[in-house]
Amino acid sequence: MSELRHDWRIEEVNALLAMPFSDLMFQAHQIHRENFPANQVQISTLLSIKTGACPEDCGYCSQSAKHDTSLERETLLPLQEVVDAAKEAQTNGATRFCMGAAWRNPTDKNLERVVEMVQAVKGMGMETCVTLGMLTDRQAIRLKQAGLDYYNHNLDTSPEFYGNVITTRTYQDRLDTLDNVRNAGINVCCGGILGMGETRLDRARLLQQLANMKFHPESVPINDLVKVEGTPLSGAAKLDPFEFIRTVAVARIMMPKSYVRLSAGRTEMSDEMQAWCFFAGANSIFYGDKLLTTENPEESHDQQLFARLGLEAEASRPGSTFL
Repeated sequence: MSELRHDWRIEEVNALLAMPFSDLMFQAHQIHRENFPANQVQISTLLSIKTGACPEDCGYCSQSAKHDTSLERETLLPLQEVVDAAKEAQTNGATRFCMGAAWRNPTDKNLERVVEMVQAVKGMGMETCVTLGMLTDRQAIRLKQAGLDYYNHNLDTSPEFYGNVITTRTYQDRLDTLDNVRNAGINVCCGGILGMGETRLDRARLLQQLANMKFHPESVPINDLVKVEGTPLSGAAKLDPFEFIRTVAVARIMMPKSYVRLSAGRTEMSDEMQAWCFFAGANSIFYGDKLLTTENPEESHDQQLFARLGLEAEASRPGSTFL
């Protein structure tokens, strides 16, 4: 089985990213097969439980109050609406239900409402994940007490490029929240966004940061930038698809036991590009026509793609309509 390392040198990461494509794919796929069923993909669904009016200035995000994106602001969803969405997701084959709120950090009052949502979804037999912004250690413990399985908090990019994308929250702020989540005993979902104008070295540094954590994130989402009109990054140059696939493959090699999620941006990916990503070690996707406020492939298209590739949803539940 693959060795878990936390001491990657940047020269090693750069060397992996620079390998001949076929050699890189071969190595990543071997490691994938050593650690996971080769043709299974974990299915999650992501719901925006509070949309817009976020005080952060993340250059890629439509939910920032600092960007003119014509996004309608919405208050925190009622509990029953969340439960209904989770039931639909479970019927469609999702085993994990993720909830996202556009906050810099939740108030304790709002956190208690999220706790109710977590407990209700857990009661349905689904895994739960939330992304709520920065958390204190006490808030992380409260979510753990509620039964939360995963907390998503991305690093987004390298420490060096980070300031070009976000100025209202530091890289260390993100690391501190991840420490609070990990110390509370919650699984970590942490990855980044590609195609924001970063260099290959930035992508290498992001992967190095993730893999050199004391514990690898259990879930590593790799996002392809979704360009939203009105955001500072709406005009960013499109990343070479092979560069995206290489990054997925190196994430699999460096974090062999983590789920690597093919996350935002799949709508713009060809079926062939997604197939290469699955071969390179991606084994998790978001399922449903929306990812918070951005487009996602329709369920029927994902079902057709899985059938064409011979893939199956991980631990699909009886009565699921997915494949």
